[in-house]
Amino acid sequence: IVGGVPASETYSFMVSLQNSSGRHSCGGSLVGASWVVTAAHCGTPYQVRIGTTRYDSGGEVRRVASRQVLGGDVALLRLASAAASAPVSIATGAPVGSATRLLGWGQTCPQRGCGPAPVGLRQLDTRILSDGQCAGIRGAELCIEGGGGRGACYGDSGGPAIIGSSGRWQLVGATSRGTASTCAVTPAIYGDVTAYRSRILQIIG
Repeated sequence: IVGGVPASETYSFMVSLQNSSGRHSCGGSLVGASWVVTAAHCGTPYQVRIGTTRYDSGGEVRRVASRQVLGGDVALLRLASAAASAPVSIATGAPVGSATRLLGWGQTCPQRGCGPAPVGLRQLDTRILSDGQCAGIRGAELCIEGGGGRGACYGDSGGPAIIGSSGRWQLVGATSRGTASTCAVTPAIYGDVTAYRSRILQIIG
């Protein structure tokens, strides 16, 4: 995340997708004891770390058993064993103009490969824009404000856009892609998790 601040709380549902050596690749959101929503383009990770502000320590580590692409760039990971962390509920909608918070361990500088990604989780408060403000947006996607040196970046993919407040967070989006190759210069596109809500609830039981 470019232009954000260190996480102001421990988000129990925040997930880091990792390889077998614990290297962070993408974010995700715990939506059920054994289920994580992420971006389809993140692939199938070896493991996830859940519910900590540092991707290299704390929280719980779980192996990933399987993956299902729900549509667009939204996928659901099934964990090999249930997590104890509290999941996030999925909002029923994501109205234009809503304040939303982005969470991630992605780059804090805007050009690809410009520097190491932080080990500590970052957050950024922004808002949902109308679809017309994001070039190349498709159905079941959200356009979220970015630019002026603020926005998601490489390594934030799959992570949450949430609405609400502490203790009452709800998931609305999964970070998908920017509308420019440099981060934080234009708005960015997110998978609309609310559009898949009923399907996700059906799958996770």
